[in-house]
Amino acid sequence: MFENLDVFEKRYEELNQKLYDPSVLSNQAMYTELMKEYRNITPIVEKYREYVKANRSMTEAREMMDESGNDKDLKEMADEEFQSAKVDIERFTEELKLLLLPRDPNDERNVIVEIRGGAGGEEAALFSAVLYRMYTMYAESRGWKTEILNTNETEIGGLKEISFMITGDGAYSRLKYESGVHRVQRVPETETQGRVHTSTATVAVLPEAEEVELEINPKDLQIDTFRSSGAGGQHINKTSSAIRITHLPTGTVVECQDERSQYKNKDKAMKVLRSRLFEAKLQEHNSKIASERKSQVGTGDRSERIRTYNYPQGRLTDHRIGLTIYRLDDILNGNIDEVIDALITADRAAKLQDTIDNQSEERDS
Repeated sequence: MFENLDVFEKRYEELNQKLYDPSVLSNQAMYTELMKEYRNITPIVEKYREYVKANRSMTEAREMMDESGNDKDLKEMADEEFQSAKVDIERFTEELKLLLLPRDPNDERNVIVEIRGGAGGEEAALFSAVLYRMYTMYAESRGWKTEILNTNETEIGGLKEISFMITGDGAYSRLKYESGVHRVQRVPETETQGRVHTSTATVAVLPEAEEVELEINPKDLQIDTFRSSGAGGQHINKTSSAIRITHLPTGTVVECQDERSQYKNKDKAMKVLRSRLFEAKLQEHNSKIASERKSQVGTGDRSERIRTYNYPQGRLTDHRIGLTIYRLDDILNGNIDEVIDALITADRAAKLQDTIDNQSEERDS
């Protein structure tokens, strides 16, 4: 199965040489492109080398057993080495299968995250603020940068909605599984009888789209200006610097009011609009793929309830993969790698199973 993997190894060595070439180092665009390719193939090459080493150990152990003659101790030692190498080969084989699955071409993109309070009124808005804090703390832990694009706050610190950008290597690859409905079960601060309430917030993770990738006809846009307003609706800006852009063909509406400059608000609003339209195309594409797959973790439907945060029990449950973790405080402080890693593993396993099933169907036909 892996007879052609030496191609990756040759390319890896070639890239190693090129990345120290002065002509490449002086060309930032070329260096960035080659470094991206280098990072992508490094895990494959490292795992392939382990696989080759284990194969060599198994061959040497087999030869030692053949040559051991009547030496019982030598034969037992060789057999132990043989069995150990065999287990390693099986493990490396499965890991290589996962590494060789087709990569999502959008995985390296920055993302725009949109959080909106759902059912539950003020409590839903407060939960939206909790999710925003969780994601920004997670971004900080990975060395990513965050920038608020638009907010709509409530008087007691909740967020009716917020849009923010996360910039960093592989941001989309980690956060794309967060799209969907997040449910919280807790006793609100305003609850006098200690009853647990259920509220929801919707999260959308959009891959950032570049201008060159998605051409938007200016004639398709309706751009309105209005005065920025704060919590409770009071005006916080005496000039009409807030921007509302409507994409007429799709009816998509984007607002931005966080900057005092109308130009900056328009620039941010266009970023969000471009990413929403780009994501709509992705969703259409993913839906076609999902209909052909037996199991789907993927980026999920935005209307699907994906996760529950239960405060009384200190429990987080991800309903897509049946994962339950009893350290909610830690997770809400941005330590969500365990959840994301489990989702990535489940998605890769589903894709691998589909690949195996498809190959089996092709052989049968």
